[in-house]
Amino acid sequence: MSSEPQMKSHITGTTRLYGTIAHPSNHVRAPMLFNTIFQGRQLDKVMVPIDVHPDNLAQAVAGLQAMGNFEGLAVTIPHKLALAELCDDLGLAAQITGAVNAVRFDTDGRLYGDNFDGHGFVAGLKGEGHQMSGKDIVLIGAGGAARAIALSLAQDDIQSLTIANRTAEKAGDIITQISPHAGATELSYCATSAVDLTQADLVINATSVGLHAGDGLPFDLEALKPSCLVCDIIMIPEETELLMQAKKRGFAVHYGRHMLDYQLDLIARFIGAYE
Repeated sequence: MSSEPQMKSHITGTTRLYGTIAHPSNHVRAPMLFNTIFQGRQLDKVMVPIDVHPDNLAQAVAGLQAMGNFEGLAVTIPHKLALAELCDDLGLAAQITGAVNAVRFDTDGRLYGDNFDGHGFVAGLKGEGHQMSGKDIVLIGAGGAARAIALSLAQDDIQSLTIANRTAEKAGDIITQISPHAGATELSYCATSAVDLTQADLVINATSVGLHAGDGLPFDLEALKPSCLVCDIIMIPEETELLMQAKKRGFAVHYGRHMLDYQLDLIARFIGAYE
């Protein structure tokens, strides 16, 4: 008889299911974090990665709704905007940004979505010792995460926020959406090719550039002043090409994993993962 300890699976016939929906799904980090929580709390629940092509999103969500033991989703690239349109009700951040990163499948058959990316990103910066007061910030990208981050940054005590995107009009749309909530923050937008990075205190990559080897860099590090903080929201790989190159050049960096780590509890409570 083997003397090795026998590992007992926590999957049972009554296990409640959660998912992290993405395409591709190999970069998602939420299942690792949630399953650690479930096991630590001895909850009969599990989260799995769900890889769905954008063309099949509505069909996939309808299938999940048909499952009696499926309760919620963490949502990431590229589904944040499209999934918001499939929800029956949206929280304030999701309404403003038009994007969700968490969806609750309620027993009433309705989908409830909200977006915690912005809160998580700003909380992560502060939690890692980076102060926002009076900072000039450049945000690269105009997708779902960028919208949420832009809203939370604009509501904080920063000096200015510039959103740069390959298509400048998409960046301009975000400025229009968040400006009523921006207080005294100076807002502007431009095409990525025209962005001025020379005075930025923080530059944030909120694009998918860096998910795959050979992607290149989302912006020119040579344009930054030495004190600039270089941030990425990509979680896997943790050490993106942008952050590796930034560190080689002596810049301080901020990892994408912090955005999820600092919002994990909010998402878990929203989708009913602790119940």
